[in-house]
Amino acid sequence: MNKMWLHLDEIEEKNELFEHFRFIADPGQSLLRIDKYLIDRLQDTSRTKIKDAADAGCIFVNDNPVKANYRIKPGDVVVIRLSFPRKEFELIPEDIPLNVVYEDDTLLVVNKKPGMVVHPAHGNYTGTLVHALAFRYRSLDMFTKEDIRAGLVHRIDKDTSGLLVVAKTEKAKSHLGKQFFNKTSYRVYQALVWGVPKETEGVIDASIGRNLKNRQVMAVFPDGLVGKRAVTHYKILEDFGYTSLIECRLETGRTHQIRIHMKSIGHPLFNDSDYGGNLILKGTTFTKYRQFIENCFKILPRQALHAKELGFTHPETKEWMQFNSELPDDMTEVIRKWRTYLGSRAQEF
Repeated sequence: MNKMWLHLDEIEEKNELFEHFRFIADPGQSLLRIDKYLIDRLQDTSRTKIKDAADAGCIFVNDNPVKANYRIKPGDVVVIRLSFPRKEFELIPEDIPLNVVYEDDTLLVVNKKPGMVVHPAHGNYTGTLVHALAFRYRSLDMFTKEDIRAGLVHRIDKDTSGLLVVAKTEKAKSHLGKQFFNKTSYRVYQALVWGVPKETEGVIDASIGRNLKNRQVMAVFPDGLVGKRAVTHYKILEDFGYTSLIECRLETGRTHQIRIHMKSIGHPLFNDSDYGGNLILKGTTFTKYRQFIENCFKILPRQALHAKELGFTHPETKEWMQFNSELPDDMTEVIRKWRTYLGSRAQEF
């Protein structure tokens, strides 16, 4: 039978049903169709396939099969069950160097280099932070369960550098996870953005969800009917005329939050190809200026974003811990070039 989803009665004939995905709706979840809810969580699955799964009786809410138009409520347990077992991901530990800035028996803090994916996903099956952790801590139970997110409490994008906390015990993972969920952790980023915001500092409060036309990127939904609420506090650290160095403090932690929030107010991150920052958005049309920007792009071949500060309460000692990291060399060099460029322009007048 050449169908991705078997109908429920066909599955029952085999008397086998395997759980593939499970989600629990947040306490603040607004009423939302289940197909829209799932498409935000299954990044490589189309709405058509989700509808087919619902029509086949393979999507359950609180153990009852539902259709695609079912509206999710807070606390709902959503499960997708199919007629074949989920393929296990084979996590092979890899000896990859890590920049560990702090470590004890409970947790570690890593300063992730740009270009490293945090955990295995579609298109990135090797070379991730989790592969490195699985090798480094192969004697710990947390990292010997073929769990592709073992120890992870939060994550940052592949091309974003900076600080991450990793749990070494289940207790620590649960405790730290609650801090991030309850917004009691502290996260500060620095970013180079196109243009200079009108206000020296401000707050962006806008819901974020998957882009309805391109599921690989995010979008802002001002009415709040789609996506989840996201809050970013920003302030200008340095004004370069055509670009500016800003600090962003996260109140929430949504996917691509800083990147899409800054784009939404007209200031995409410098060289952020997903959100238009890899184009010359401010400045002159002179060849010399264009060459200057292209040279900066070569030095910094990624979005100019670094997770600079991280704070949380230690799960065991209850002590407040806070870490600060230096900007990576590529961002430092491009910022230096902007300072030099700004200085040379000032001398012309």
